[in-house]
Amino acid sequence: MTALSLFARPRLRSSVIGLAIGALAAYPLSGPAIADPLLDETVEFTGSVLFLQSKVPGLVIGAVKDGETAIHGFGERLDGGEEPDGDTVLRIGSITKAFTGQVLAALAAKGKVSLTQTLGSLAPDIGTGKDPNVAKIRLIDIATHSAGLPREVPHEPGPVGDPFSTITRDAFSSWLDANELLYPPGTGILYSNFAFDLLAIGLSEAAEAPYPQVLKKRITEPLGMRDTVFELSDDQRSRLMEGHGFDGKALRDVPTGDVIVGSGGLYSTPKDLLRWMQWHLDRFDEKDAEVRMLDHAAYLIRDNLSPVSGMDESGHMDAMSLGWVVMMPEGNRPLILQKAGGLQGTFSYIAFAPTRGVAAFVAINEFDFGAAMTMAEVINEMIASLAPR
Repeated sequence: MTALSLFARPRLRSSVIGLAIGALAAYPLSGPAIADPLLDETVEFTGSVLFLQSKVPGLVIGAVKDGETAIHGFGERLDGGEEPDGDTVLRIGSITKAFTGQVLAALAAKGKVSLTQTLGSLAPDIGTGKDPNVAKIRLIDIATHSAGLPREVPHEPGPVGDPFSTITRDAFSSWLDANELLYPPGTGILYSNFAFDLLAIGLSEAAEAPYPQVLKKRITEPLGMRDTVFELSDDQRSRLMEGHGFDGKALRDVPTGDVIVGSGGLYSTPKDLLRWMQWHLDRFDEKDAEVRMLDHAAYLIRDNLSPVSGMDESGHMDAMSLGWVVMMPEGNRPLILQKAGGLQGTFSYIAFAPTRGVAAFVAINEFDFGAAMTMAEVINEMIASLAPR
């Protein structure tokens, strides 16, 4: 039984909840003081059950509803250490892509780029290749995973302490020079880290600044997200949640370099991420209204796309916005935009219902695919319970 069953199967709900309450009575829980007791209790109970079921070393969960927030942590941030909390720093992996999509929206709103602009117009060295279709790749194709690029650029493994160092801009251009795209741009969807790192290169060229500086200027600095960075300070490293591999052993934290900045590489905290969610949910604020509109729009509907691969692990993809997976309303569940991430032994998931003022985030510090899929189901269901149609 998954944790989703607590909500989806009424006949089993009371007995399972009884068992959970019994188990939790012996398990000390703590969390922040909060203005909305119902939201706080929902988040704490959901996280408690998910933690006990998944058996991961540590879990942190948070939500925002109508401007109120709740965050709870369980287990251990480090082996033998304290539980995670709102200030815990963690790798958010591919949730970075949603930040990259927002940077694209911000630059488009300012007229620095257009969504239909070709990548080659910004970065000529990666805008041509063996396949003439490379010259047709537009920024919108990259941001919707529909550029025809593989998931990863082939590369030699890097050293143990710097495994991503062989992923370079030259590796991208060399692959494009030697290979054909997997399908014509805009005709299919294939999840691609390769694509989003190309997008970051293009946005950096458009803004005439290194991409980390562009992201800081457009997103993290205006929102006061001081712990959302590509490189950690000593203080931030002291708050880092340690990831674990599939074998349960702790994984060392490694750099992702200056190229893997569009697809992954960001660190953040639950507090920062919920602050980011509040910006996304503030849909009637005139400030940044165009950026939000561009960022949240569904640009590519699933209908008649071929192939469609790598997009349904955290819920069925109905459409793509700028890095966000769009899930249309279904049953009691409202419209949801969501993104999952996984890097260095940490799985994370973030989702929001833009018309309902509700968002949620969860992370576990062990590579466990079953637990990762379950936590996405649970978060989607929790959003439905907090903001039913």
